[in-house]
Amino acid sequence: MLQSLHVKNMALIQDAEVEFGPGLNILTGETGAGKSIVIGSVNVALGTGSFKDYLPKGTDYALVELNFVTKNRDVLKKMEQMEIPVEDDQIIISRKYQNGRSVSRVNGETVNVSFIRELAGGLIDIHGQHQHQSLLYPKFHLMLLDEFAKEDLGNRKQECERACLEYRRICTELEQALADGADRTKQIDFLTYEVEEIEAAGLRAGEDEELEREYVKLSHGQKILEALSEAAELVSGSDGAEERIGRAVRSLGSVTAYDEGLESLYQELSELENLANDFARGLSGYMDDFSYDEQEFYRMSERLDLLNRLKSKYGRTIEDIFAYQKEKQEKLNRLTDYESYLETLKQKKEASKKKLFAVAEEISSIRKEHAGKLADKITKSLVELNFLDVQFAIDFQKMEEPNTGGMDEVCFMISTNPGMPLRPLQEVASGGELSRIMLAIKSVMAQKDAIGTLIFDEIDTGISGRTAQKVSEKMAVIARDHQVICITHLAQIAAMADTHLAIEKQVNNGSTVTSIKMLKEEESVQELARILGGVELTDAVYQNAREMKELAEKTKKY
Repeated sequence: MLQSLHVKNMALIQDAEVEFGPGLNILTGETGAGKSIVIGSVNVALGTGSFKDYLPKGTDYALVELNFVTKNRDVLKKMEQMEIPVEDDQIIISRKYQNGRSVSRVNGETVNVSFIRELAGGLIDIHGQHQHQSLLYPKFHLMLLDEFAKEDLGNRKQECERACLEYRRICTELEQALADGADRTKQIDFLTYEVEEIEAAGLRAGEDEELEREYVKLSHGQKILEALSEAAELVSGSDGAEERIGRAVRSLGSVTAYDEGLESLYQELSELENLANDFARGLSGYMDDFSYDEQEFYRMSERLDLLNRLKSKYGRTIEDIFAYQKEKQEKLNRLTDYESYLETLKQKKEASKKKLFAVAEEISSIRKEHAGKLADKITKSLVELNFLDVQFAIDFQKMEEPNTGGMDEVCFMISTNPGMPLRPLQEVASGGELSRIMLAIKSVMAQKDAIGTLIFDEIDTGISGRTAQKVSEKMAVIARDHQVICITHLAQIAAMADTHLAIEKQVNNGSTVTSIKMLKEEESVQELARILGGVELTDAVYQNAREMKELAEKTKKY
């Protein structure tokens, strides 16, 4: 359940805290008062809307915060997986905009927007003003049927997707194999040449890096030798650093007995002498080991040229070349034993196809079993929404070959008038009818899922009179098991409110702002009178509003 919504600096709303109750929450207000901002703010918090669509000019800060309480196991499991603590089943989703950046948090922990969208799927279902248009697309019909049958479908759709992708992969491999067969001899010759060229090189992992380091060293051999000789002369030559430091040690050592303060300097100088001696020995050893062989340098240059040539043809590194060799060797083996390889592929294709069709048939059988149940429930719900002579069915068409979702094409069929045949819903229903049909479907689907909150944004489009009354009764029925939040212009729906919120636009200090107020019983009657009446609200209008509210309360008790 959505307990509260906190909004700051969203369009005309400067700062508002909205508290929702269980059951049916109704939001009403004059056209342009800012009702859509409330739904827009919820969408922004859930990552399906943008602050930029609502941020007032000159403002660089905005905030939307949603406070949910839920026992949905899937939602709580996602929170546990993200290691986000939950206390008293409370989940607080907030999204803040500041200085051109937005930050999303759940229970105080920073998260990415994709996680919030995933989490929201188990918390709230928002039916926007134009969402009923999705009923015009048969793909949406299949999605609804699968949602209705999801418990029995289990993971079969995932199995079907994997089987389909594997079948397509094998078909592609078989097509390529058949194409390769046309010039098999030519390919075998070329592949043999490539594999043998790599084998003949006798490559060793890391060899190129070792050779490059040694090459750099030898290519500067003369310069290195000159530098070594000069350093040796300066350190170990006649009157070099080694000899001078030795004389200094002896000189300083002859006077340390006269002043204890000289002892530490003497020790430091002695250490320096030892370091000079060690350096001289190390330098001499390096010079003895260092050698420049012109033939070795030439051989090394040729080897590097070979490695670089192979890299340019087969990969950026020696590891890449090995991988290329393995791939081509496998292809060469297949072409060499072509008939056997082709037969194996054909057998794999048939086995894969059989597996795909088996799981697709299983999915289709489950869908058809649930399609009748779903059609009956939707029909009943449509009758309750004043479609008195309605017929509703779900039509199946079988595809020649399954795809990742199975082998069914599904279409909702409807007849809203006596004597008229069933026809595809998208060819028959008007805008107002689509809105009611979607409400009927939502009411049926609400019984199947654990989503606690349903939001309907102007579900009353294109209806009035008795039909509006039926829609209000249906909303009240849904609200018995779910929290429902509904924006409406119709008094019949507003009268059913368990919690009635009024959205008003006011001018304060030259600025237009939107405020949201929870209405008490009498205030709710006054708001109903405003919706029912014209410019002047008479006693008769107020009496009508009061009677409508009393009738709604009686209806909700049954």
